Amino acid sequence: MLNPKQVGNIFCVGRNYPLHIEELGNQRSKDCLVFTKPTHALIEAKDQIIALPGDRGEVHYEIEVVVHISSPYKKGVALEDIVDYMTLGIDMTLRDVQTALKQDGHPWLPAKGFRNAAILGSYIPFPHDNEYLQTPFHLVKNKQVVQEGRMVDMIFSLGDIIHHCGLHYGLSENDIIYTGTPNGVGKLNNGDTLEMYWGENKLGACTISLEK
Repeated sequence: MLNPKQVGNIFCVGRNYPLHIEELGNQRSKDCLVFTKPTHALIEAKDQIIALPGDRGEVHYEIEVVVHISSPYKKGVALEDIVDYMTLGIDMTLRDVQTALKQDGHPWLPAKGFRNAAILGSYIPFPHDNEYLQTPFHLVKNKQVVQEGRMVDMIFSLGDIIHHCGLHYGLSENDIIYTGTPNGVGKLNNGDTLEMYWGENKLGACTISLEK
């Protein structure tokens, strides 16, 4: 089993599902919108309490498919030769902070890079038969489904994302990529429970503690 502590770079794709773009009133990007999170933001969801900042405005959940890079990127590489594992993750976002940053034209790091902002489930082998495109994934908050998605609905395909990141930033073994979130993002409250499902397979769970 892969060790999340060995992760290299954390790349994240924004605005990759049409309905999510609409729900936040954003404009569709002409190319992949990529930002990063520091490795200090990474934490594995193992049925524990995860602390998040409760004094910087609303904290929003964003479930995403996360892929693990198995070897350095080379131009023209096939998907099956560079992605070996996948999981689900939650891109935690300080929404009020992000809104202010966007208005000022500043980078999103303060809204996306705080500790525990990159929650990660357990890895499973990546399916290379295109099954991954149709497999539904969802986030359950307090026993209710709040987000659902399928990778077939992404604006930029996984291949597009891999090649964009590889060409512009480079990709190395143990890098991971958050591939974007579907619609249904929302506010977290203290004590909320979260569960991540790939099909019927639960890949991670946690309880949120908003600390001030």
